[in-house]
Amino acid sequence: MPPWRICPCLYLSEMPNHSSDEQFLYRALDLARQGIGLASPNPYVGAVIVDRSGEIVGTGAYTYEGVKHAEVRALEQAGDKARGGTLYINLEPHSHRGRTPPCTDAMIAAGIHRVVASMPDPNPKVSGGGFEKLRAAGIVVEVGGLEAEARRLNEAFARYIRHGIPLVTLKSAMTLDGKIAPPPASVVNRVAGTPPGGWITGEAARAHVQQQRYQSDAILVGVGTILADDSLLTDRSGNPRRRPLLRVILDSRLRLPLESRAVRGLTSDGMRKNDLLVFCSSATKEKDKKHELEARGVRVEEVPAGSDGRPDLRAILRRLGQLEITSVMIEGGSAVNGAALASGVVDKVFLYYAPKILGAGSIPFAAGGGSHQLGEALHVRHLQLHRFGEDFAVEGYLGDPYEG
Repeated sequence: MPPWRICPCLYLSEMPNHSSDEQFLYRALDLARQGIGLASPNPYVGAVIVDRSGEIVGTGAYTYEGVKHAEVRALEQAGDKARGGTLYINLEPHSHRGRTPPCTDAMIAAGIHRVVASMPDPNPKVSGGGFEKLRAAGIVVEVGGLEAEARRLNEAFARYIRHGIPLVTLKSAMTLDGKIAPPPASVVNRVAGTPPGGWITGEAARAHVQQQRYQSDAILVGVGTILADDSLLTDRSGNPRRRPLLRVILDSRLRLPLESRAVRGLTSDGMRKNDLLVFCSSATKEKDKKHELEARGVRVEEVPAGSDGRPDLRAILRRLGQLEITSVMIEGGSAVNGAALASGVVDKVFLYYAPKILGAGSIPFAAGGGSHQLGEALHVRHLQLHRFGEDFAVEGYLGDPYEG
């Protein structure tokens, strides 16, 4: 797990090194993961209450539609057995009123004796307030157990709540020599929904991509990907989600075909969907096409153009933040990948590799100027390797979502 720096407000020296504490925190993290796809734009939170004899008497997980926070659900399940017990949680209990009353008040009223939490709330406006309120009520509070895992789980929420923009993950699949597709002239007999020339990685890696989409609020591609692949850009994990995956297309001149599967898929079983958003930079010049797309249910928004003439990525991220999108996965082609890296908007990468070599003339992972000096190269940190049969993936960070 990424070894994020530990905030000075943590109190690791106060936390006893009990294996049981870690065990119950792992359980809280597992519960928190039940909120994936169901909690955004709020964080993933799980809570476990253990009585004085060491028995679990209450558990809870947060979902947005469920409204009640994980702590309150665990307290309701535990009832009177919560008195004198320990509450384990992956994120600081909130002490302010939002959609629900403060969880700290409920914990104090229930007679919780001790709270073991993994990390403070990443929201700088409220961080530490919950711990202070619990300590003021005489509750023992220990912070810092399994912090790296907890921070990783809520990194998208941290990026969103601290900066008002989503966490950006750049995903791509390529050969060992960094090619994402064969030369365009060599591709024949294209199949809709399949990359030009066929799939680079195997089924296991592609199934994992669907899990990545499930964990994201939005997916972003350039219109070139639609023109080449005729992709649907959907979440096919089969897992439940509160909001449909928002499909974002960068399309400077509104070249998106009306007959593309992404557009035609907006109407299904007589129901009109609202999950396709196109960002352009010249809507005034393409009024007729804009109206045609909107008539089919496509949301079209104009943003300023960047130095390359394409829609400005930073402006797009600010807009997605306004739409309460906490995470976006870029699955673009060479041009979009290069533009995203050059603009500095990428927080992390997830790069899949197949044991293949395409050679000269094939499409590179990222196009554009880039850096020609090793000293100026982007440095990917906190690397993790994943295996999918013959394929493998490299996961790493270009920045810390908790900074700033």
